[in-house]
Amino acid sequence: MLQIKSNFIFLFILSLFFSSQRALAQPKYLINQQEANKADLLVQNTNIKVTDIRLNKTNNGLQLIIETASGQKLVPLILPEGNNLVIDLTDADLDLASENNFRETNPAPGITEITATQVDDSNVRITIKGEKNAPSAEVVPSSQDLVFNVTPERNTAQTEPDEAMQRGLGGFSPFEDKPHERLHQEEIEVIATGEAEDDDYVVPEATTATRTDTPILDTPQSVQIIPQQVLEDQQVIRLDEALRNVSGVTFGGTDLGRALEFNIRGFDEAPIIRNGFRQFGGDVVPETANLERIEVLKGPASVLFGEIEPGGLINLVTKKPTAEPFYQIETQFGNRSFISPSIDFSGPLTEDGKVLYRLNALYRSSDDIQDVDENIERFYISPVVTWKISDRTDLSFELEYFNEDRPPSFGVPAIGDEIADVPLDRITNEPDDFGEEEFISVGYDLEHRFNDNWKLRNAFRFTQQNSLLEIAFPFEIDEETGTVFRFFGSQPQEGESYSLQTSTEGKFATGNIDHEVLFGVDLNLTEDNFNEQTRLDLENPLELDLFDPVYGTSPRPDFDELPFIENRERETRRLGVFIQDRVSFSDRFFLLAGLRYETVEQIVTDNLEQTEISDNNDAFIPRVGVVYKPIESVSLYASYSQSFAPVPETTSDGEPLEPEEGEGFEIGVKSELLEGKIFATLAYFNITKQNVASEDPDDPFAFVAVGEQESQGIELDVTGEIMSGWNIIASYAYIDAEVSEDNVIEVGNRLFNAPENSASLWTTYQLQQGNLQGLGFGLGFNFVGEREGDLENSFKLDSYFLTNAAVFYERNNWRAGLNFKNLFDVDYIAGATPVRERGNDRGEPFTVLGSFSIKF
Repeated sequence: MLQIKSNFIFLFILSLFFSSQRALAQPKYLINQQEANKADLLVQNTNIKVTDIRLNKTNNGLQLIIETASGQKLVPLILPEGNNLVIDLTDADLDLASENNFRETNPAPGITEITATQVDDSNVRITIKGEKNAPSAEVVPSSQDLVFNVTPERNTAQTEPDEAMQRGLGGFSPFEDKPHERLHQEEIEVIATGEAEDDDYVVPEATTATRTDTPILDTPQSVQIIPQQVLEDQQVIRLDEALRNVSGVTFGGTDLGRALEFNIRGFDEAPIIRNGFRQFGGDVVPETANLERIEVLKGPASVLFGEIEPGGLINLVTKKPTAEPFYQIETQFGNRSFISPSIDFSGPLTEDGKVLYRLNALYRSSDDIQDVDENIERFYISPVVTWKISDRTDLSFELEYFNEDRPPSFGVPAIGDEIADVPLDRITNEPDDFGEEEFISVGYDLEHRFNDNWKLRNAFRFTQQNSLLEIAFPFEIDEETGTVFRFFGSQPQEGESYSLQTSTEGKFATGNIDHEVLFGVDLNLTEDNFNEQTRLDLENPLELDLFDPVYGTSPRPDFDELPFIENRERETRRLGVFIQDRVSFSDRFFLLAGLRYETVEQIVTDNLEQTEISDNNDAFIPRVGVVYKPIESVSLYASYSQSFAPVPETTSDGEPLEPEEGEGFEIGVKSELLEGKIFATLAYFNITKQNVASEDPDDPFAFVAVGEQESQGIELDVTGEIMSGWNIIASYAYIDAEVSEDNVIEVGNRLFNAPENSASLWTTYQLQQGNLQGLGFGLGFNFVGEREGDLENSFKLDSYFLTNAAVFYERNNWRAGLNFKNLFDVDYIAGATPVRERGNDRGEPFTVLGSFSIKF
């Protein structure tokens, strides 16, 4: 395995990327031949009647013609918003001959829709939706009508704000002395805002909920996005730090230090997927350095992804290659000997720009938060290459590799009805216990667009994972004496997974009803022995006094020579076929309906017993949801969906249990506030999971599928920009999650690690002008209420309140930051597995994290 040594300092390369004159504040400009002031421009005596809207195709896109009564002039305000270009017409009324709105779908390649609506009594909004990026609109001189040349943009994300401004203003620059001379003496008055900033807290579209690019406002399910800017402002190192920003998501511990566990809406084992692919078999500690954003889909989602717990899922969306050269070097440093240099390079590989690349790599080293001998070390690299084969075909290749040494973590045991009263950095294993992991993922993504309405996607992933633990395993604790009984053991694990996804997406209309259809097939083959291969030295037990521990009393054995107490291998074959139709009855009413057929075959080979058990389960999984928009910026939605997940437990006869099944109802409201700068979601949900494995009363080593769990609650999420430079992301969740049926567990017991109340807030403000322009501050908190530690509710985890702060300075092409996490050094248990002896992981103490990055 590749070992990286921490005896070098990362070199900084200094050069300029942005002009020192580029403003950080979002600019607004007023262009007027007669140099009228802004107040006079926006105030008119009567509203202008828009009598007709026409579209003419051109070689580069189309021409948008807005007709008005003779002699009347319209004032357009132009603003890109995500993939949309919004043109607001002030002091205007729609007065069309047919109906009081306008809508045209797929009018030109790269433009999916153009709509015109009456926003209020005096404003008309025209929205031009781009397929992948916001189009540009160039004002064309006209003596009568307002005319735009609309062109699909290839890559607006890489365009400088002032360049985009020039295109939006008809090709002239607002910095020219006499821009009106470029308009051939036409009195075209334009108010335009600059290109949407890359540091937005609001991301208007997500792919996770529908496997297509769908506006969140039009999605009948709660979808929360943590954008890249939040990850940067908070200096997120690990995924659990980022997910504190999302309502209803609770950290569930590290699974002995090997993986991160999460609870969504009261249900544990929420899956983590990456770019739409599930990591089957063993989980890993995912890297955040190459993430573009994190999408959290709440509620059952098996109709699109197969085996999913009913609480929801977490989708990690990685960075993609850029058309313009981009280079960033960053170094992070902090207490506990933390150091992490990284690079993020991107740009074209060929002169014609048809082959692009992106490379993310880092090395990270730090001390653990518990008292151990081993440090945490990680080397990570992820190259991506995209080949634009033609205007209609793209092919991307992606590789992800990391090698990590991480000490095992068994947490702090429970004694009585609470966590043991010992220092939280105390361990119950041995300080020199060892854990390592190596992971590689490689695959491709192919997209071919047959025409403007139909496209084919095909993607493949191969993953390989190898891990090893060599530990003193704490099996049991005498709670009266505090004696921990342990055995030396090892757990070598390895697995391979092959996943293939193929889907076809099409758009068509039946009369006045528009359809966006998705049909696909998912295949997966996984072979692994995760958590099924264990060696233990049962002949030589180790005892440890929890309150006065003495370590190193017994020599470490040759772990390769220890006998197996379990040695099983599992092969799983999965097939999923799904169809989905997103129906638009108008620009205000949408229906989403889907159905999936899923079949899962599992073959478990016991190498000790020389037996093989095969199990095959299948299910039809439906989903339906509706969205109604009483106004353009508000959505009312409701949905029903189901989940399906086979389980590894067996009956007393050795037969596999029936798979778990879940169903969920959700209603809510989503809203864009402050002209789309703030996005808020308020949701009520009710979820039931059935066929939960419960202990067989006649056989304590077997299970029966009679358990049932229910969860209901309310969630609120708010994110966006309150005013220029002032960002916020906040959440609150109330969750009532309990056991509703069981053989052993008392009905009414709360589900473990599911707080009734939780909340978070993070806000930053960056000075927009003056001598200190670019200086910013951040402040926030995370609150998690009291939780049960297991399903028996035999012990509790205390609530905690963490305070976080930041100060940063950004100027030209460099940025420096200093973050303070857990500012008041609160002791707390961050997550728990349902075992009293282990798995109650300590939360991170006071942490100082600095960073310096430069772009060129």
